[in-house]
Amino acid sequence: MKTITIKVSKRESVGKKATKALRNADKVPCVLYGEGETIHFSADESSFKPLVYSPKIFITNIDFGDDKKFETIMHQIQFHPVTDKILHIDFYQLKEGKEMTLDVPIKIEGTAIGVKKGGAFLFSNRKISITSLPKNIPDFIKVNIENLDIEDSFSVGDLGETEGLIINHPENFVICRVAAPMAEIVEEVEETEEGEITEGEEKTEATAEGDAETAPSQE
Repeated sequence: MKTITIKVSKRESVGKKATKALRNADKVPCVLYGEGETIHFSADESSFKPLVYSPKIFITNIDFGDDKKFETIMHQIQFHPVTDKILHIDFYQLKEGKEMTLDVPIKIEGTAIGVKKGGAFLFSNRKISITSLPKNIPDFIKVNIENLDIEDSFSVGDLGETEGLIINHPENFVICRVAAPMAEIVEEVEETEEGEITEGEEKTEATAEGDAETAPSQE
């Protein structure tokens, strides 16, 4: 994994007013969870952009100055629902020999057979949850989709051996799939509608036949 260093300042106050003041000053309130005390700190929002707006996972050195640094990994981030400004970030301190749980991005490789035939590639889960020692955390997990035909899917169970990683999903958890072309779906629906006779229609036809048999002769 790549490493990024962010210079931060410890927060002396963690109330709502202090948090609002930080955000108004374009700073992000953060929390560092580690072996010892929980540390509240902040940094300029711009300093987090290389870390946040990237699909890769970074080891983040939180630098408080005076040679006080913590090797961490970003655990959770909150965005404003309208402006997309960063509201809050949680970091976990890395400790050698201690497992941690986090989401790792999926990297798609190849072009599916089904897509070449006109199918639609649906990438439903771009990250998966893993548990691992810090030294085994990958930047991403590769998924080769070249053999996926129309209506095929790639699930967690298809990943095979993931040495050093525990995947926190069932084997049938779908990562991506190839759907049938929309034209085929529409055509299939139309054929079904044309060929169907509803229960009401069947009853009407049967009633009509019965009425014709029992009707008195006009001769």
